[in-house]
Amino acid sequence: MGSHIRWCSMTGKVLNPWIAGLAILGLSICLVDGPAAGQGGPRGAVLFDRLRQEMVKRDIIGGGITNPRVIEAMLRVPRHEFVPPDQRRLAYMDMALPIGYGQTISPPYVVAFMTEKLDPQPTDRVLEIGTGSGYQAAILSGLVKEVYTIEIVEPLAQRAAGTLKRLGYSNVFVKAGDGYLGWPEHAPFDKIIVTCSPENIPQPLIDQLKEGGKMVIPVGERYQQILYLLRKENGKLVKEALQPTLFVPMTGQAEAQRQIQPDPANPRLVNGDFEEELDELESPPGWYYCKEFEVRRGGGAPSGQAYIAFRNQQPGRPARALQGFAVDGREVRELMLTFWVRGENIRPGRSLQESAGVVITFFGESRAPVGEKAIGPFLGSFPWRKESHRIPVPSEAREAILAIGMTGAVGTVAFDALELQPLATRQR
Repeated sequence: MGSHIRWCSMTGKVLNPWIAGLAILGLSICLVDGPAAGQGGPRGAVLFDRLRQEMVKRDIIGGGITNPRVIEAMLRVPRHEFVPPDQRRLAYMDMALPIGYGQTISPPYVVAFMTEKLDPQPTDRVLEIGTGSGYQAAILSGLVKEVYTIEIVEPLAQRAAGTLKRLGYSNVFVKAGDGYLGWPEHAPFDKIIVTCSPENIPQPLIDQLKEGGKMVIPVGERYQQILYLLRKENGKLVKEALQPTLFVPMTGQAEAQRQIQPDPANPRLVNGDFEEELDELESPPGWYYCKEFEVRRGGGAPSGQAYIAFRNQQPGRPARALQGFAVDGREVRELMLTFWVRGENIRPGRSLQESAGVVITFFGESRAPVGEKAIGPFLGSFPWRKESHRIPVPSEAREAILAIGMTGAVGTVAFDALELQPLATRQR
């Protein structure tokens, strides 16, 4: 099997929030390096099959997906065929991976979650906006009658069409174009799934959704989005907020209409004190892909009335929250991160690398990682204490993800009053 490397993995659509250096919050999973992790062959095929089965058990079923048809599709579709060769060793980690042209393949759990919420039926005709690698379309292929998928980046559309054809997904039809406009020639659709985020729901997609149909779509600002399940009833949309999330923006006409733009020269965190809440969401606004957490209110917070606590008693299980933000390394040379932290009986999980901490990962224009800063590990028991850390920003950085939590360790770690501000700028 070649050498084994312990890396860490956490979810996040189109941004890869946990990379090799982030062992402090690492979920220890063996990644295969060497010939077996390359293009394939009998040995590679057997290996990928085993890794896919482990991924489904660990991240899909373990993450709460219960639809047996969706689980079977996740077991059946070879995700490694949809990622570049140099990323295949990571294909069965629950993480986004770069696929070129500033785009990524979605983490497996996100694909499974959105697919389950879409409730695909064998007679459905589905429209997908944002083909990317073609992986989501392949998952849907075995669950529905037809999949019509649109990708605005023409080389990606061509590559995805070739991959889908080579692998035999004959009921998937790929088009290069602006997904904002939908595919009116084949409308109406029973279901629509959108894997990029507009600021508002495009009217053409509403018009092309069949009466009684469903749409799953992330909507909101560039780094503050909510994933919605929409139902079309009597010509109108009924919204159900599912969870905070982070997707790449829908480009083309949707981006041209965006009213609120991020300010990468002045990076800030949202709801860092956890005082804000929305009744329809379990996760605190501004934070996404939260696991094994509780927002505690009514006293005990070092700042305000609320704080977040992560508690885990199963070694190796992730307990964390993420938040993305814009930061331009050409403008900002250094950040100051401050926060309060408290620990209760924190012990390493299956290895010393499974501990508690804070990590900022920086990404470049291609959304590949360009650096990270890890703070910790936090171990044992200790009262609330305030920490301040200077974070150097790589000049190549264009965005970043902050992760807090206790992935893999056991015990409880709590955070409050997280603040981020530019400390130094570059001379231009």
